[in-house]
Amino acid sequence: MIDPKDTSPAANDGKYEFQLHFGGRDLTCRVEKEQNQLHVFIDNNINAELTIQPDGNLTQTGGNNLPDSSIEFIKKHVLEQQGA
Repeated sequence: MIDPKDTSPAANDGKYEFQLHFGGRDLTCRVEKEQNQLHVFIDNNINAELTIQPDGNLTQTGGNNLPDSSIEFIKKHVLEQQGA
C-alpha cells in the first residue's frame, strides 16, 4: 500500500549497490529504496535509515550516524540515477 504522503512513486523503488568512500576505505554500500525511505547497509556492519523530504533532500532518521558527505553521495547514486 502506498502512503498518500509519499512524494516518490513506488515504481522508482529498488535496490542499488555501489562503492562508498567511508572511514578512509572504499566499502560496498547497498541501498533499498521503499517509497520515501532509504534503507542503507554499508559493509554489512553499518546500517542507517534515510527519509526523502518533499524538497528532495535526505534526512537521517535512524541507525548509525552518517557524515553529510556520505548522505550526499548516496543521494546522487540513488535519487539522481532515477531522475527524482
